[in-house]
Amino acid sequence: MIDPETYDVAVIGAGIAGASVAAELSATAKVVLLEMEERPGYHTTGRSAAVFAPSYGPQPIRALTRASADFFLRPPEGFAEHPLVGPRGVLFVARQDQLPQLEAAYADLSAEADLGRLDPAGAIARQPLLRPGYVAGGIDDQACLDIDVHALHQGYLRLFASLGGRLVTRAEVQHLSRAAGQWTLTCRNGTVRASVIVNAAGAWAEHVGQMAGAETIGLVPKRRTALIVGAPDGMTLDQCPLVVDIDEEFYLKPDAGRILISPANEDPDRPSDVQPDEMDIAICIDRIERAFDFEVRRIENRWAGLRSFVADKAPVVGHSRRVEGFFWLAGQGGYGVQTAPALARLAAAAVLERPAPAHILAAGLTPEDIGVGRLHAQAN
Repeated sequence: MIDPETYDVAVIGAGIAGASVAAELSATAKVVLLEMEERPGYHTTGRSAAVFAPSYGPQPIRALTRASADFFLRPPEGFAEHPLVGPRGVLFVARQDQLPQLEAAYADLSAEADLGRLDPAGAIARQPLLRPGYVAGGIDDQACLDIDVHALHQGYLRLFASLGGRLVTRAEVQHLSRAAGQWTLTCRNGTVRASVIVNAAGAWAEHVGQMAGAETIGLVPKRRTALIVGAPDGMTLDQCPLVVDIDEEFYLKPDAGRILISPANEDPDRPSDVQPDEMDIAICIDRIERAFDFEVRRIENRWAGLRSFVADKAPVVGHSRRVEGFFWLAGQGGYGVQTAPALARLAAAAVLERPAPAHILAAGLTPEDIGVGRLHAQAN
């Protein structure tokens, strides 16, 4: 049961977004972190194959990723036992009919990142599994890094605990009410009170907003399926890059001697313990076997996760314009892990009504581009 204490901030959701902002807030505030499952990160965070890719995503995401680089490369002492990131690289590839998209992406991204433009032979040299005759060109970004998602998430949870924060699991929020400047959060296992709610509930964030009487943000959870398959006999691929279709129709990533593949699907779904769809699996194998010169003989593991987006695919970060003391931290989509350090610091500053950190603004972020107000402007 939850002790009926009063907190400065109640964070709903203990995935990477909730854990990181709770840790940042706990340096100066009394914070409770509420997780509806038995363990934090059960849903999207625990199913993420995230990479640190400064060239991936819309402009606000790229800015937040750049602003997170120092944390990933030089985390606080004691944050993790091992490095949070390791070398990977990403190769965006295109068929002949996709070359206009490839050229547009190169023109957009090369102003921000040191990218290589590859011909078919160059692309195949970077990833020998690519099928000759399929790939017509590529973009090589060697700044992409693998992220140890578990180490990052657990590091934030340890930091949160060390600063006096309280994590409560199996604490699904069932009702919200506000009176005299305080929220009452009625959970499955008790009640807490807090001055401010931070809504980091992932796929359930819109539902939490509705319980609070906040504005609708148009959040849509989208299912993505992933598979682990065996690598071709005799081939060592661990040094090869992540390969992403320029239209995000698939991706392939070496994974500890095996291969992680996905159709990169974004199928609207409901908030749930989502499972892989058999059609997604069939589509994935077909796309991979057309692009790469190997046969998927056995699926070693399969899963699905929800990536939740609003219309412009940028996060929603800021105080509700309708309900006092309610803060949105939602819509990170597939970018929540790679942007977590900067997004948590930015959100914590905003919750506490402090200026945005200078290093995040210097990375090129315009806070209004991820603010709640932009959604009303877009709707009109």
